[in-house]
Amino acid sequence: MEYINEININEAIIHILDNNSDEPVLNEYPLELTEEVYTFIFKHIQRCLKDEELKYAIFNKERNIVKEVCQEYLNGENNLTNVSKELASQMFILMRSKGSIPSCDLLTVSFTTEYGAFIGIFKMDYIKNYMHNVEFVDGKIGIDIIPQFTGLPSSSSRIQKCAFIKVMASDNPYDLLVIDKQSKSNKENKEYGANYFIDNYLGCTIVENERDKTKKFLKVAEKWTQNALSENAEGQETVRREVKKRLREEDSIDLNNFAEEVFKENQSLKENFRTFAIESGVSETVDLDKQWVEKKLKRVRLKIDKDIDLYISEEAYNDINRFEIERVGDGSINMKIKHIINYTEK
Repeated sequence: MEYINEININEAIIHILDNNSDEPVLNEYPLELTEEVYTFIFKHIQRCLKDEELKYAIFNKERNIVKEVCQEYLNGENNLTNVSKELASQMFILMRSKGSIPSCDLLTVSFTTEYGAFIGIFKMDYIKNYMHNVEFVDGKIGIDIIPQFTGLPSSSSRIQKCAFIKVMASDNPYDLLVIDKQSKSNKENKEYGANYFIDNYLGCTIVENERDKTKKFLKVAEKWTQNALSENAEGQETVRREVKKRLREEDSIDLNNFAEEVFKENQSLKENFRTFAIESGVSETVDLDKQWVEKKLKRVRLKIDKDIDLYISEEAYNDINRFEIERVGDGSINMKIKHIINYTEK
């Protein structure tokens, strides 16, 4: 996956999309990028680009206003004010037609990176804030607390829906990067229009990248291990250690080779693992995202017999002088934490 590290904001503009209004409130001027405003926008871009739910996507072939106006801007054929107003108008039309899309401010940002120019579109859903309200009642001061729903997400909050669009080219692995987080009600009830941001607004299709494939392999391998070896801690430890070893040492994992080398003569486990992985959507060959692996494997979290949690660094986990797994011989294992000099209780 392409990890963007260099961010230089050129300009930004924000519009108000209120479901209680008949029309969107469209701004005619870009934001003044003071140091505080620049930092606010920069942190949102940075946080979204590092979000684990950021996905690759390609635009569908059908005509789509968002795709067209963004390409116009990126190709120097339009200005950000006009483009952002069109982007906001399209979102407002969707909000009025679906009925369940929350009010927001739509922030459009132009910025450059080491991978070229991007347009960022952020749906800034309002958050509930509280403020005091002062009234005079019978000549006396009365102070109350009232809620407000017009606050924007702080720079430390996670944006639920955003997109980063680049210049389209036939050799690009993706046309845009997307975050489209669903609320619990949408996930559970499959509410009509829940996927409006990807399907209707952006008109794009999510495509897997190396990070997605790596995460899926690790998740599926862990799920299989928990189910197939539920009463065999020794077997579980073997599989997990082999998974981590290959994630660390190899650039790709071949499912057949992995099963052969881990399960050896146990044909039943080999076939069971391979079938489970493929049916769960894992590719025959998994190209690994080494940067994600480096971050993911820094710490190991072990949930032991439902009532013990252990957090341990990868270095300590692999240091036999500090942590050791001892095979008992009956399928169970002993875990030893050794040479403890200091500890605290929390």
